[in-house]
Amino acid sequence: MPRLHDWALEQPDKVAFHIAETGEAITYRELDERADRVASWLVSLGLKTGDTLALLLENHARTFELWWGARRAGVYYVPISTHLKAGEVSYIVRDCGARVFITSHTMHELAGQVKDELAEHEAPHRFMLDGTIAGFSAYEQAVDSAPVVSLPERPLGREFMYSSGTTGFPKGIRRAQVPYAQRYALAPLELQLRSIFRFERDSIFLSPSPLYHATARFNIRTIECGGTCVILGKYDAEAALTAIERYRVTHSHWVPTMFVRMLALPPDTRQRFDVSSMQCAIHAAAPCPMHVKDAMIDWWGPVIEEYYGGSENLGVTYLNAQEWLAHRGSVGKTICGELHIMADDDPERELPAGEIGMIYFAGGVPFQYHSDEGKTRSVFNSRGWGTYGDLGHIDADGYLYMSDRRTDLIITGGVNIYPREVELVLGEHPAVAEAAVIAIPNEAFGQEVKAVVELKEPDNAGPALAAELMQWCADRMSRMKCPRSVDFEVALPRSDNGKLLKRVLRERYQK
Repeated sequence: MPRLHDWALEQPDKVAFHIAETGEAITYRELDERADRVASWLVSLGLKTGDTLALLLENHARTFELWWGARRAGVYYVPISTHLKAGEVSYIVRDCGARVFITSHTMHELAGQVKDELAEHEAPHRFMLDGTIAGFSAYEQAVDSAPVVSLPERPLGREFMYSSGTTGFPKGIRRAQVPYAQRYALAPLELQLRSIFRFERDSIFLSPSPLYHATARFNIRTIECGGTCVILGKYDAEAALTAIERYRVTHSHWVPTMFVRMLALPPDTRQRFDVSSMQCAIHAAAPCPMHVKDAMIDWWGPVIEEYYGGSENLGVTYLNAQEWLAHRGSVGKTICGELHIMADDDPERELPAGEIGMIYFAGGVPFQYHSDEGKTRSVFNSRGWGTYGDLGHIDADGYLYMSDRRTDLIITGGVNIYPREVELVLGEHPAVAEAAVIAIPNEAFGQEVKAVVELKEPDNAGPALAAELMQWCADRMSRMKCPRSVDFEVALPRSDNGKLLKRVLRERYQK
């Protein structure tokens, strides 16, 4: 598989990536030259194979040169969410052992707080793009003035990802580097993903998500296949559709809330945009309501494709639009790892098709959490099968259906209630944009079911609609599963990668 430098020689003037809002375009030659200079600079700072670079950046045009510069220098780079608090950022910088910390002036307030929390020896090299504040040197000046050195033949640097931290402090996932002699080789899962999603030289990939998220790997796949990336600085439904039409986008990656926001546009606005160039619209990271997926397939055609997995790569499932229409609600069949559904109360007892239990994968990609053997062990059962902590079942054809995370399970009067089932019923009501179902305390039964609903028209919220929604559920499922109360919020709380934060709702609605 060619690398950036090979493509720069073969197609030097082809655009590697566009920044959609500004129109900035960086060619393969320019990106290759910038990456070489960054790599040379990192080596001149004394960084050695396996050292770490921390990045706290918005969707910045310089991100790509930092990724590839780190890769060439044999350095790990850690993308950090810009939505974290100073204590969370400093924890990651400290935990990953970063020797270099790079941020931008846009992030100066948070960066300053992080600097104050770090000791002098923690990330001792600190740089800022687009201006500086006390404690940071100018990145552009540092890179431009660095001596050009002969790059050593080091292992290929790579991303060092941290989980979103929805259940505590983020967990680092650091994988082994690829030896220099094997730099053109690709791991089996990587080869499979590029083949399934049909990435090739003519691919034009729209990236509407933050570049610090794990899905930014799709940009790397696009460049390594010789294609072109289109980067949105910040997600906006009309801006995304504009970019699809303007750049004739063929590939994209979404979270379901992005679909919801595009579908919420007035019909005449949506019909204004030509999306016929789209060949593969991938979605993941959070469950997609069935009516939302139906609407997207009706609008864009059978190009909506889905996968389920995690940063740990314990296992991955996939299905295309045609499969989904035949197995509605499924997240697909396994393409990495062997699926097993284990009893929730006994991770050693396997359940038959149709029964809900904990989802485990055997034979996925090996991994371990950085500096935390205990957390790593907690993911696996005695057979070495690993879990993301999600509940679900498989059907007779081997298709996986998600229920919930184990921590979201509601137990009322000794009966297990799966919030996802209730959320799907609520989501079919014409007034509902999205619903979150959580447990709240109940003196008699231990827990009871509560629904927190985001409406398509927030002004319609009130006791009458709450009663209507509870009756809607009662007409369609067992009374035991139905919400005993409904509250409304203008917008449900989400992480920066689109995952619903039920933890926030549980804390908010505890009696």
